Amino acid sequence: MVREVVKVAIRRIGNSQGVVLPKPVLAQAGLEKEAELSVEDGRIVLRKPVAAVRTGWADAARKLATKDDDALVLGEFANEGDAVGEW
Repeated sequence: MVREVVKVAIRRIGNSQGVVLPKPVLAQAGLEKEAELSVEDGRIVLRKPVAAVRTGWADAARKLATKDDDALVLGEFANEGDAVGEW
């Protein structure tokens, strides 16, 4: 990992302070619209947000259903000991 150091000015932004991050730095980190921010061992850390589990599953299921492409792949099956017709 090559570590390039870039100095940035801390600027006043309203009642807060902030820094402007160069676009190439954001691109290199894979950050586009938002980031997760934390402080670790005296360092300010920006990371790509972790997608929530099962993100997009509901939309994908709706798309499959509207295309009538949501049939069971393995067909109907039962477990040993299940009564016939219980499903």
